[in-house]
Amino acid sequence: MMSDRPEVVAGIDIATAAVRVVCADAQGRVRARGGAELPPPRRGAGGHSEQDATAWWPAVAAALRQATGALPAGGREVVAVAVAATSGTIVLADGRGEPLGPALMYDDRRAAALNARAQEAGAGRWRALGLSVGPTAALGRIAWLAGGGPAAHDGGRHLLHTPDLVGWRLTGGPVATDWSHALKSGYDARAGEWPDEVFDALGVPARWLPSVRAPATPAGTVCADAAAETGLPTGCAVRLGMTDGCAGQLATGAVRPGQFVGILGTTYVLKGVTRDLIADPSGALYSHRHPDGWWLPGGASNTGGEAVAHLPSERLPALDRAAAERGPASVVAYLLRGEGERFPFVSGAARGFVLGTPADDADRHRATLEGVAFLERLALERVAELGVTVEGPLWAAGGGSRSPLWSRIRATVLGRPLRVAEHAETAFGAALLAASGTLHPDLTASAATMVRPGRDVEPDAREKAALDASYATFTAALRARGWLP
Repeated sequence: MMSDRPEVVAGIDIATAAVRVVCADAQGRVRARGGAELPPPRRGAGGHSEQDATAWWPAVAAALRQATGALPAGGREVVAVAVAATSGTIVLADGRGEPLGPALMYDDRRAAALNARAQEAGAGRWRALGLSVGPTAALGRIAWLAGGGPAAHDGGRHLLHTPDLVGWRLTGGPVATDWSHALKSGYDARAGEWPDEVFDALGVPARWLPSVRAPATPAGTVCADAAAETGLPTGCAVRLGMTDGCAGQLATGAVRPGQFVGILGTTYVLKGVTRDLIADPSGALYSHRHPDGWWLPGGASNTGGEAVAHLPSERLPALDRAAAERGPASVVAYLLRGEGERFPFVSGAARGFVLGTPADDADRHRATLEGVAFLERLALERVAELGVTVEGPLWAAGGGSRSPLWSRIRATVLGRPLRVAEHAETAFGAALLAASGTLHPDLTASAATMVRPGRDVEPDAREKAALDASYATFTAALRARGWLP
């Protein structure tokens, strides 16, 4: 390896509205970035949510060109690339990998009834996996395509997840999918197979389904056409990625059993690592498979950063300062995004509430921040009820973790330090997967070497008693409403 041209890896994040690329070296130093916008999804009647799948590759190529163009050797130093994308977005493609219609997005609800049939047809399998087939699962949309969707009669040959289509463009041919992106399509990572009994019951042709392999395993190499479009070198390794949520977890460094991360973005997500599969009878917690064979249990709430999203960003620092000065809130708040809750408890009847009348804006803001922290504590208690031990500090990621006040409140409510990660972003997590087997032997080694330790936020002993009392009020209110057992 030449000192003036260190080897780097590229991680690609294909989000709903944009593509982001991070190039990092073996020590985790970010050497270049790139980005490009995507057309917004088209959402309509019947819960339809679609995106032009032909826009994915041009955006990926543009983001890669921007990143490789910023590297000293123009991209020739990139030795591997991996892709992470939204979980459950699918498209049907022909034998050349060309989309036969729009992509059906992760939140598309058109196949809710088919997903209910899939839940029934594979009940024993899902029970063993601790998984429930929700109304937006990709499995039902695959059946919808097979049963008369617009692409079903146009010679469709390949069911592709977003990274599968991009991998096809990168390598010049079909690639395997990873067991993370395939989860919501019904892949059983415990048994290592597609649920044939479910697809047979729903009329899905087996020939549509891709082969499935572990994340970080080789998928091929960059072909000459892709190299010309992206600035990546011909022959650069293409490795399988993981979903955006899993890649975001990896980017924090929480990759070993017992380590968990609380991701406070638009919603709150708790994800961790266990040696064995944890089956949650309620379906609130479900598990992806770790690249090294362990399990990644996690759940996503309907509350989180959305609770403060209505506030102008320029007001937040002043509100945080005022809320910090006043101390624990005089009221208890639980603010939901929409209706119903999915984690750490499942209830379609759940609604947000405020117990009492806030004294002022600072009090209201403080109660909002505390309410999310209370939900996080409830989530960790649910994990403990399922027999999982969370070791050490809770890693923290997401936009909400940039608030010192919110992080301190969370640490105090949890009674444990909060470790705020430095590069907790999906593209960096994809870069870790690209580095596994190229720059480092495996994912654990990649994370140990490339992820910075972050900073620890300690609990505030002066506020612990007041926050414990408010938490007791919070959980009592949930039980009184019949949402908690």
